[in-house]
Amino acid sequence: DPRPDLLDMVLKVRPTQCTLVPVTHGEITSHAGWDLTKAGEKLRPIIQRLKDAGIRVSLFSGTDLHQLELAKAINADRVEFYTAPYAGAKSEGEIEREFGLLLKAAEKAVSLGLGVNAGHDLNLANLPRLRKLPGLQEVSIGHALISHALYVGLERAVKDYRAALGQEV
Repeated sequence: DPRPDLLDMVLKVRPTQCTLVPVTHGEITSHAGWDLTKAGEKLRPIIQRLKDAGIRVSLFSGTDLHQLELAKAINADRVEFYTAPYAGAKSEGEIEREFGLLLKAAEKAVSLGLGVNAGHDLNLANLPRLRKLPGLQEVSIGHALISHALYVGLERAVKDYRAALGQEV
């Protein structure tokens, strides 16, 4: 949520990356990516301010290809795909359809020079397929990883998630 108090904190802490997420009043977690046809010009100076401070900027995004073009146009470095529709899919056909949308969007993002992140409701069951996304650099899995760690311990949970991502454990 790029509100002034959060931006001030980000600029003070200077993390490697800041992911800007649209937040609706009263919402616990975002349920959609940015509509950059409406918010793009408002975000442009915020993105530049963060980048001037040496902070990589990612925008929470859906899979609409035009929105990815707008993300590039306002100088974002990466997009983080909202993966709840994929993660919540039940049938194999629905899973394939949602993954197909993510795949096309990732291909478009890479062609535009955007990095690809993904996150929302990802877990050990649905994460391995995401390894096929071109340009995937980061996944937001903190909630699922910590929830899993409550049962198996943090060391085992990290190993399990690294294995799901195809990394050496």
